Amino acid sequence: MKKNVDPCYYGDYLQLDKLLSAQHLQSAKYGEPAHDETLFIIVHQVYELWFKQILHELSSVIDVFSAQQVKDQQLTTVVHRLKRVISIQGLLNDQISVMETMSPQEFLAFRDYLVPASGFQSIQFKMLEIGLGLKREFRIDFDKQSFYNRLEQKDRDFLEALEKKDSLFELTQRWLERLPLLEFDDFKFWALYRQATDKMLASDEAIIQGNPTLSEKDRRQELRELQSTRDTFAALWDEQEYSNWQSQGHFRLSQRALLAALFINQYNEEPLFNLPYQFITCLTEIDEKLTIWRYRHAMMVQRMLGGKIGTGGSSGHEYLKRTTESNRIFKDFFNMATFMLPKAALPELPANVKGQLGFVMVGL
Repeated sequence: MKKNVDPCYYGDYLQLDKLLSAQHLQSAKYGEPAHDETLFIIVHQVYELWFKQILHELSSVIDVFSAQQVKDQQLTTVVHRLKRVISIQGLLNDQISVMETMSPQEFLAFRDYLVPASGFQSIQFKMLEIGLGLKREFRIDFDKQSFYNRLEQKDRDFLEALEKKDSLFELTQRWLERLPLLEFDDFKFWALYRQATDKMLASDEAIIQGNPTLSEKDRRQELRELQSTRDTFAALWDEQEYSNWQSQGHFRLSQRALLAALFINQYNEEPLFNLPYQFITCLTEIDEKLTIWRYRHAMMVQRMLGGKIGTGGSSGHEYLKRTTESNRIFKDFFNMATFMLPKAALPELPANVKGQLGFVMVGL
């Protein structure tokens, strides 16, 4: 790399004159400036800067998965960049603690001057949600109706165009669907796996039936829950039943994609599956940290506003609390634990199957 010809000065490089003069207090327009409004502005500006970096990383990952093939070297880079996103999310979550140093009265000193501005209008955050896979049809009803109606037309047009592009969820699903479902000659993996799960569930039932500490009411309840687990397993093997469950919102991933993800997770110690496993784990952690951010944001809003409406017209805390669980993206990866077996109970992969997988997986 050649050295720069012109000297680089710290303040000029970071454009600190623009950055440090970008805090304009609304309260100052109407009288005495509210002391804590500076904190409020800076915290949200920092959020937007980190959103920009997350979008930069996410865009590069989407580019990789938009291609016909995802090579191992690319998957290494993808995992590295997603781990960076996870680290940034940790900072975003911790930043809420800084905001919580402001008391409700200190916030109320300038809050009404912000109407109708709202976090609803963060275009970058909406880009992040859409890019990950939280498009309008997957939002709660209130969110579907209000997703764009607080935005200027140019922003609305931009986001609606973005929704037509493939999200990371959709690209990940296609990538998983390209994994063969392990039917090689006389080795039928999923038939063996189903036998192992039936044995596990039968063992669970025997434990419930033989537990002397359970009352009859508790025993019936646990047996009902076990039957629900059996029904979930049954849906996993049956294409039509899976489709029914999917239409009811129990699954979002296609059956083939979920089975592939389950196989990768079960055999994650195999060198061939380690990077795919890390990728799936990263998506799970991103969804978890996004959910934690929503939850902490909801708690902060309740602490600051109680039952008051938000500046953007939403129901404030109540709305945010509902989105915490509803606006999940990779929930199937969390629920996959339902279908996991202990290592000792897994069907052993024959050497010839491992060899064939090694050949087939190179193109993923």
